[in-house]
Amino acid sequence: MVSVSLGTTPARREQLASRIRLLVAATITYNVVEAVVALTAGAVASSTALIGFGLDSVIEVSSAAAVAWQFSAREHAVREAREKTTLRIIAVSFFALAAYVSVDAIRALAGPGEADRSITGIVLAALSLAVMPFLSAAQRRAGRELGSVSAVADSKQTLLCTYLSAVLLVGLVLNATLGWSWADPIAGLAIAAIAIKEGRDAWQGKGCCAPAAASSAAPEAAADEDGCGCRPGCSCCS
Repeated sequence: MVSVSLGTTPARREQLASRIRLLVAATITYNVVEAVVALTAGAVASSTALIGFGLDSVIEVSSAAAVAWQFSAREHAVREAREKTTLRIIAVSFFALAAYVSVDAIRALAGPGEADRSITGIVLAALSLAVMPFLSAAQRRAGRELGSVSAVADSKQTLLCTYLSAVLLVGLVLNATLGWSWADPIAGLAIAAIAIKEGRDAWQGKGCCAPAAASSAAPEAAADEDGCGCRPGCSCCS
């Protein structure tokens, strides 16, 4: 596990840590609002997809809160010491999300009930689809430069929310227009598979390779980096 890029100055590390704290705060704030709206709209429309999306927001808040706890420490050494615990929390969040989405999708496919259409849910999914990619990309860039595996892993949690938003949007629109209530749970099973992979990577400490550290400590390793600075086996650019 690479803890920090050797080419990054202490002042730059503090700047990146501050940026991550702001991005995590924005992510938590948005997801709290998203959870409340999704759970309320899901209960009104009897939509398992919307309720699942709202619970995903709750899980994402726990992941972001873990990163916020890690970066609440001003000393870099303390942040490094908290890295492994933070990764474990993020990994468990991914596994919990995968388990819930899988069970909910199977129940939706087997159950006789059908959800009502939800305009509120459609608007929420579209808004999340527009907002989440920017938050994820910004945190991922900062995490990569800082060499923080946990920050990159949490950015993937946010990116997964983007995928879920797209799945939810398609499912709600198809249900509202064509009555295809099975479309959302099928796609949800694919999202669960992605969540399991990301959870496994976070548990194993995969997710960020600091290119500057590699080039400074082992020039021969730098030759194996691709155009975005990732070496074979790194998932920062995937």
